Amino acid sequence: MQNDRIYYRELQCYKAADRKNTGPKESSGCYDLSLLPEGQIREEMKSFIFQRGREVSYTTILSDKTYFNQLALFMKEKDLKNIRSFLDKTPDQWIRLLKGWMIQKGIKLTYEKKNIYGTSSVIDARLIQYLKKILHHVEPPDERDEVEKDIWKLDALGIEIRHNPIYNVETVNFQNIIQPDIRSEVKKIVYLNLQYEAVGTVLRELTAVRKFSAYLHKEWPSIQSCCEIDRDILEGYLISQMTDDSSHRSNSDNVLKLRNLLEGIGKLYQYSNLETLFLNTDIPPEIKAEFKVYSDKEMQRLNAHIAKLDEQIARWLIIHQMLGTRVSDTSTLRCDCLYQENGQDMIQIHQVKTRVFQKPISRELARLIQKALEYTREKYGETKYIFVDEKNPKRPLQYTTIKYKVMGMILKEDLKDDNGELFHFGTHLFRHFYGVKLTEMHLDDWTIAKLLGHKRLGSVQHYRKMSNQRMADETREVRNMMTDVIYQILDGWGEEYEQIRPND
Repeated sequence: MQNDRIYYRELQCYKAADRKNTGPKESSGCYDLSLLPEGQIREEMKSFIFQRGREVSYTTILSDKTYFNQLALFMKEKDLKNIRSFLDKTPDQWIRLLKGWMIQKGIKLTYEKKNIYGTSSVIDARLIQYLKKILHHVEPPDERDEVEKDIWKLDALGIEIRHNPIYNVETVNFQNIIQPDIRSEVKKIVYLNLQYEAVGTVLRELTAVRKFSAYLHKEWPSIQSCCEIDRDILEGYLISQMTDDSSHRSNSDNVLKLRNLLEGIGKLYQYSNLETLFLNTDIPPEIKAEFKVYSDKEMQRLNAHIAKLDEQIARWLIIHQMLGTRVSDTSTLRCDCLYQENGQDMIQIHQVKTRVFQKPISRELARLIQKALEYTREKYGETKYIFVDEKNPKRPLQYTTIKYKVMGMILKEDLKDDNGELFHFGTHLFRHFYGVKLTEMHLDDWTIAKLLGHKRLGSVQHYRKMSNQRMADETREVRNMMTDVIYQILDGWGEEYEQIRPND
């Protein structure tokens, strides 16, 4: 029947797809719902496919067709014709049935997925993932208050969330806190913490408490509430963390975050046992990360390939190097960030971590930033940020996008550092490179702090406050030297660089 078919051409992703990828064959292709049992299940699948067509690309819809057909065959061979809806069985029952059928058919239940750093993880087969997406789609809406759920949507909490805009965090997940009472206690303190802590800090607190919850479940299964936690239990956990081979330099932060969360719960619920639970000596010494910086030769090799990336990504990477800013500061550069003061090109930077500050920049850098701005306006119209997320231009360019682009390039080109190892990429390395170059120019700490956007000088002995004009006068030579250093590194890019290099 015609009503039992969903043609690709009906889906939103088909209408938005490049026409060269959607020929006559694709336009007549369809999902045949008659392959499924009769009843509500066909309407559920229809709703899912149309929703999917609004969320994913046309090529993904074509791939989904394979899993749809496999799922239909599974239902036929398992004699599920009496099933009227996906809601007739629990998600666990569906998954068990499907896995049993896959084993009979010799279809693998998992596959190995490699990430951009070359490490791998074992995840569910795509057919299982496809069924899970369907089951999630048909779930009745959860009418409970958001704070009663085990997964919170941050935009549904009705509170202002402090977050770094270059990281897309939409939810907070409590599902892996095993003990129901502890989960409830944690929810209440997290809701309070979200009102004055950055969401990144809250997520690290949840990571710490999830580890603790897993330990309690294994070693102290009778413990169900934070009011039952005593010093002996905590000491056992701390020892297990110190002796765990998987523990690394984040262990200090994990203990600190666990203490903050448990002490907050103690105050909120008046659990006196939590007030004196931790000792100062419980916090392991922080293992500082090794200070790494690219050599000049490494920068030259890396930049030679950066020029081959998408032109706006390449611009971002070069501007990031020349500014010496944090990655979040570069990604959130605003369209009105450039201005002049007494003929000197200046830039205003809205730091996520600290404050708004201004610093002088070279004319060449100002031109490059202007070119990036023109690119964005031509492609996306008026936006808040110069560098934007292509899927949502209201957001700044996401750090994961930059990381995946650069790491993909490093792996594809097999780029090696001076030690013959695969290039490590971290955008903070550019900032280290910039800082090292400044110190090599024998600048005082205050000038370096101003150029890097540091709020405090720390151990700096000689502190002097500089106006923008005085700073421009006193650092002009330094900035010109820095520009020369960067451009020396970029020599040899050839035609690839011309697309991002500002016109003289």
